Amino acid sequence: MPEAALSYCALEVRRNDPERFLTCLFAPADRREALFALYAFNQEVAKTRAIVSEPLLGEIRLTWWRETIAEIYESTPRQHAVVQALAEAVRAHDLPRAPFEQLIEARGQDLLPEPPADLPALLDYAAGTAGTLTELCLAALGGVDRQHDLARFAGIAVALTGLLRALPFHAREHWVTLPSSLLDEQGVGLRELYDLKPGAGLNRIVETVADSARAHLAEARALRRHVPKRALAALLPLTLAEGHLNRLAKNGHDVFDTSLGEKSPLAAWRLSWMALRGRF
Repeated sequence: MPEAALSYCALEVRRNDPERFLTCLFAPADRREALFALYAFNQEVAKTRAIVSEPLLGEIRLTWWRETIAEIYESTPRQHAVVQALAEAVRAHDLPRAPFEQLIEARGQDLLPEPPADLPALLDYAAGTAGTLTELCLAALGGVDRQHDLARFAGIAVALTGLLRALPFHAREHWVTLPSSLLDEQGVGLRELYDLKPGAGLNRIVETVADSARAHLAEARALRRHVPKRALAALLPLTLAEGHLNRLAKNGHDVFDTSLGEKSPLAAWRLSWMALRGRF
């Protein structure tokens, strides 16, 4: 798809989140821009930790987004490309305000110095970020039955998979998203992660988190009967997540295996096949 044919948000998503960009192409044409706006908004909030030099500046940035969301619902959106597109999506599809606020609040955890305390804490973070985003996308696609449950299960599966894939990058940035309880249980120290020299204990932790991702993926698929074809695009990231989890399992859950970073040439085909069958 040529760049000239894409909106600002679509370009941002294609550059920074190419897998989600692919899934948007399977949405009804009149809802596609809403998904691009939601994913571009997510990128803006998610990158907060990476672009600030200290937590206070991160809080200021998140406060800017909280105020921006409030102004969208007051019909006075700021002059910002993503904000304008988001305001149009909110207006056109009657998107609820609370999930936006919940997502921003959940992203505040990225600014904390310590990892999640345990696996339930990590699951809550995953639900608050990717789960909330998935719920907004489902709403933009017309809504579905059991929407909150479906979005939570799907979002957790996608978020956990993404965190595992990003673990080497996060370690280089001295950011650990693995639960402290699992690190302690397996005797994995933060210094080992920061030096990119983890032992077998890390693979066991990764396997535990990956197993949780698989379990939540299965829970989401158990609700498949509630998902009409028009809403599939919001859940197709699960198809890609499953592929990453399968590759991770084959290599013994070694997240530092550089081959995991290679793009799958079959990703677009898999998405097409699943969409054709009405599945995710």
